[in-house]
Amino acid sequence: MTNRKMFFTMLWGAVFRRRSRAMMAVIASLVGAATLFCLASVCVAVPQQMNEEMRAYGANLIVTPASATGKSQGIDTATVRNVTALIGAGHSVKSAAYRYESVRINSAPYTIAGVDVKAVRALNRHWNVTGDWPGSGNVMVGRDVADALGVKVGSRVTIGYRAADASASASSSASAKSDSDESTETAESSAQGTQSTQTTQGEQTTQATENGRVSSDIMDNNGTEFRIAGIVDTGGNEDSIIYATTADVSKLAGHERGADVVEYSVNAMGDELNAIVNRINKNTNTAVKAQTVTRITSCDTRIIAMLQTLFWIVSLVVLVLTLVGVGTTISSIVSQRRNEIGLRKALGADSRAIGVEFYVESGIYGLIGGLLGTAIGYVLARVLCATVFGRALGLNWLLCVGSLLLSVAIAVIASIPPVRRATRIDPAIVLREE
Repeated sequence: MTNRKMFFTMLWGAVFRRRSRAMMAVIASLVGAATLFCLASVCVAVPQQMNEEMRAYGANLIVTPASATGKSQGIDTATVRNVTALIGAGHSVKSAAYRYESVRINSAPYTIAGVDVKAVRALNRHWNVTGDWPGSGNVMVGRDVADALGVKVGSRVTIGYRAADASASASSSASAKSDSDESTETAESSAQGTQSTQTTQGEQTTQATENGRVSSDIMDNNGTEFRIAGIVDTGGNEDSIIYATTADVSKLAGHERGADVVEYSVNAMGDELNAIVNRINKNTNTAVKAQTVTRITSCDTRIIAMLQTLFWIVSLVVLVLTLVGVGTTISSIVSQRRNEIGLRKALGADSRAIGVEFYVESGIYGLIGGLLGTAIGYVLARVLCATVFGRALGLNWLLCVGSLLLSVAIAVIASIPPVRRATRIDPAIVLREE
């Protein structure tokens, strides 16, 4: 019998003669592999899934005009298309444009936003709307506006446009799109440019007071009558804004212009999202300034950081427990085979051959446990993702290979201390005890 055949014969006998001990080592590796693979799968898949879920809560990137001319004229449709194409390169994206104007209702100043209803509705699925969204001749008011005016769905209000105070509410409305100071300053400066342009245009139209669109009297209640189709309640700055179609706002103001703010919900986060922002800001052809919405991006980053921290803590605990479990099992096996090891050394077996046998035996336990544990871990991760996120989890083959290799490595490393003790057994002492 050759040495290699003898090696595998002894290895086979060592594994299957002590099935209970071998089962304990396999179970220890199985539990570790299942837990680690489940956590790793969740940590790889969940951030992307969470990012997709967070997109239902509004934009994570906004674009405003960069130059003074752009601030007065707004962002035209062609520029919006170009920026959208730039952002959408390799990413799924939703967008909505907002044109802000200052209006008066019962002589009190309010902000009205001209929007594409379909785009805004798709972007802000978390908005709680009672009634309907805006339509031709119909507006949707924020909860704070409705409470201040004492109106409800179906009520009618007269909205008057005054070019002289057109920037009064534009800055506060645009700042609702981002909680960062930088975003607020950009929106305010954009609104100031809008005011100057609208004032000039109001003068050029010779103060068209006959249709109620422009008034120079602060107490003038003339204007255009609109029906309140719905009331939106978000708990944020949107509650202080009146929403109408872009066509109605253009008709009310007496002229058309571009958007003050364009919101984007991009399927990206962290450094990837910041790279998109930098790419837009470095593109001088677009004449716009992009910035992230701190409220959304910081939430994404915080949740993912907490998830990763939890993963590392639990992984460390699982690794330690797996090492202890496998190491204890191998120590027990070595103690049972102490006489056998002494006899083999007395017959001329060297310590290296004995050590290799135990290391291979431990690796087999780790491989079997890793295979079973990886399969169980994948099932657990798949059930978890389907239950929490309602999404299927694909099998990551690279993660599977990593799980198997890690299981084998942990089993071998855990066996080092008992194997070293086994190779130091003095055959004379063992045989004397016999």
